Amino acid sequence: MIELRKKENCAFDMIALGEVMLRLDPGDTRIRTTRSFRAWEGGGEYNVARGLRRCFGFKTAVVTAFADNDVGRLIEDFILQGGVDTSFIKWVPYDGIGRTVRNGLNFTERGYGIRGANGVSDRGNTAVSQLKPGDIDWEYIFGTLGVRWLHTGGIFAALSESTAEVVIEAVKTAKKYGTIVSYDLNYRPSLWKTIGGKEKAQEVNKAIAPYVDVMIGNEEDFTACLGFEIEGNDENLKELNIDGYKKMLGEVTKVYPNFKVIATTLRTVRSASVNDWSAMVFAGGEVYKGMELPALEIYDRVGGGDSFASGLIYGLMTYDDAKVAVNYGIAHGALAMTTPGDTSTAVLKEVENIVKGGSARVNR
Repeated sequence: MIELRKKENCAFDMIALGEVMLRLDPGDTRIRTTRSFRAWEGGGEYNVARGLRRCFGFKTAVVTAFADNDVGRLIEDFILQGGVDTSFIKWVPYDGIGRTVRNGLNFTERGYGIRGANGVSDRGNTAVSQLKPGDIDWEYIFGTLGVRWLHTGGIFAALSESTAEVVIEAVKTAKKYGTIVSYDLNYRPSLWKTIGGKEKAQEVNKAIAPYVDVMIGNEEDFTACLGFEIEGNDENLKELNIDGYKKMLGEVTKVYPNFKVIATTLRTVRSASVNDWSAMVFAGGEVYKGMELPALEIYDRVGGGDSFASGLIYGLMTYDDAKVAVNYGIAHGALAMTTPGDTSTAVLKEVENIVKGGSARVNR
């Protein structure tokens, strides 16, 4: 199903292309009233690389850019602590005020009960949003060094006109050398609304989709980013129309036969702190629904989808079996949402315990 490059011929198991921001977390209080923040790093694409490194032991790297100041170096230090290689960070001279280049900030408060999580991004004019084709030597990365898997997504592609072009440049070169490409559609209305909305999102994502092997997204992503509709589904329904979704996926693979695997998380929000959690994959013309974790207690839901993606990728790379891989994604995503911050603190033993149906009994 997934034909990977040989490990011995590649310097990296996986690299991620995307923005990494400084996350400022008010803990159990609100952004608007807090007097202190805890600092983390986070970014949709990077979180996947970090999960694969820290939980699953793969050698990973991130391709991104920072303004060369103390904030950029702080984010770099977080990345180094996560074990992700920083060799491909592009450092941009700082102008002293942030008029021409700056680093992104992401203020994120955790939800509780009837109060949903809230994120306030401050990421305009960042160094990574100004990346353009030719800034990164993809021939060296994929051709000389060798990479088995590339992961990127719709958040990075939405940052600017040029970042979408960088994604196209990256995925084309990856495919040239036989690197598997995964892409998380990850539609965020706030990122697209001032640059063309859904119409622009579809233009960009339809240009990227032909180079993707593993496509990740929920039903809203496929509608907003690729223009596919689920029959019988409407925004007032509390649960996904599974039969309609299966039919839609069949249409998706007719248009994009290059999609070897399509994966989506299934989340029913009972409250900000209690979700039903599962996922499904479409591979080889069949839909496989993974295990269900009903009434999952959520501590911090941000990054749960990214940890699902890293677990899924681990399962596909290790077992080449979508039915197995989806459960690794479900388990890893669930564990990530039990701790604060964007990134996972789970270890492989914990993930495998959940995959095997283990409980949360105390481990002594």
